[in-house]
Amino acid sequence: MKVLVIGKGGREHALCWKLKQSPRVRTVYCAPGNAGTALDAHNISLEAGDTRALTQFAKREGVHLTVVGPEEPLTNGIVDAFQREGLRAFGPRRDAAELEGSKVFAKELMRQAGIPTADYRIFHSAPDAEHYVLSREVSLVVRSKGRSTLRHTLLCRTASETLEAIDRIMDPREQLGPGVQVEIEERGQRRIFSTAAEARDYVLGRPLGMVIKADGLAAGKGVSVCDNLRQALEAIDQIMVRRIFGKAGDRLIIEERLDGQEASILALTDGRTIVPLESSQDHKRAFDHDEGPNTGGMGAYSPAPIVTPELMDQVEREILVPVVHALKRARRPFRGALYAGLMLTNQGPKVLEFNVRLGDPECQAVLMRLKSDLFEALDAVVDERLDTVTLEWDPRPAVTVVMASEGYPGHYERARVINNLEEAERMPGVKVFHAGTALRTDPALGRDDRIVTDGGRVLDVTALGDTLADAKARAYEAVRAIRFAGAWYRRDIGNRALRAARP
Repeated sequence: MKVLVIGKGGREHALCWKLKQSPRVRTVYCAPGNAGTALDAHNISLEAGDTRALTQFAKREGVHLTVVGPEEPLTNGIVDAFQREGLRAFGPRRDAAELEGSKVFAKELMRQAGIPTADYRIFHSAPDAEHYVLSREVSLVVRSKGRSTLRHTLLCRTASETLEAIDRIMDPREQLGPGVQVEIEERGQRRIFSTAAEARDYVLGRPLGMVIKADGLAAGKGVSVCDNLRQALEAIDQIMVRRIFGKAGDRLIIEERLDGQEASILALTDGRTIVPLESSQDHKRAFDHDEGPNTGGMGAYSPAPIVTPELMDQVEREILVPVVHALKRARRPFRGALYAGLMLTNQGPKVLEFNVRLGDPECQAVLMRLKSDLFEALDAVVDERLDTVTLEWDPRPAVTVVMASEGYPGHYERARVINNLEEAERMPGVKVFHAGTALRTDPALGRDDRIVTDGGRVLDVTALGDTLADAKARAYEAVRAIRFAGAWYRRDIGNRALRAARP
């Protein structure tokens, strides 16, 4: 069989690497691929969004199965296009892919299906969203200090009322002389501010448990976990005013912040049968100790010890089965890879998000442990015979550490030479999946074999070990061997699980 993998990231490299191990697969193509997929497959110069060219290639080459990696072509209907041409493609059709393409659609579907998730509100304009944020209860007492006509105490229930009180006190028309100040009292503690800006800044710094999400696709960066009112207003401004995510910010969701540990549950489904994969845990924040901005993922490990067999049964029963059935009832049958990002709260698992493809970098850690034939499983999904498939897993844990470009998740430079990849690959139990790499091209000399950086997340260094600590040690040993200018990475991947395992 010939197989085509669409995409160019670490997930797609892992798919190519695993698919080529199947005795039924003769050739694996990757479009457009990267420097790593060039080693484990045959790269073709077609972009993931060029649906017409991809279908023509699959027809011409007699490709038996196309595996779509990224979410954007799925939500744009690439599987629909392949099926219209009589071609076999793994992944959901456009209408089912809306589960990831629209967070509003996903939330409404979860509400209808009774799937546990955070309480939420949907907003179509920035002023409405800002008004909702500022209506949060703060219960502050505001007084004027100094020569002012406003001598009474103002009891402010919301942030909005507090800001209005500050503006009134500091209004020059209300002042009888210089030196007017604002006193804010909270739980018996009093603070005095000499300017309106200082007082407003204090109010906007009040703690807040709120998550703000752009409705559409935003490359994993459209979610802001806000610790205070200021951050919430900034997130609304970025999404709906400055439009940093484009049309993805036409609508936004504000939801309560959930507490607990996160876990990623991946599953294959043909719309009738659901086969969960091994559990994993992603690390979304950029820096150690889960600090800094959200990213596409800075590392993962599998399995996640917190996901016990009993919890996995509960997730399948209360989340996976209901969402697949809800999509079927909505006449949007789902066939492909389903990703449930969960928060494991004291009230049980709740869904943070659904994705309609294998996670990245969770896929790398999970596939490293898969002993079964991946091609057979994906082929069975397309044929709706997943009930004939049983997956076998390596019991050893896997850890994936992402090496990123300097400046990521913001602006970063490309074309920095990567050294010592071969040394890392020779280490026992280690596989380096390429996420953002390319082969350097010199217009005068032509292509050479130097591998350079070509993305924010550059490499997904993955290792198996007899224990989680062993896998982590091997992964970081390989990471330290690799060199490129500006390389950085989190140093605490897997630490949470290791701490939980200590007596």
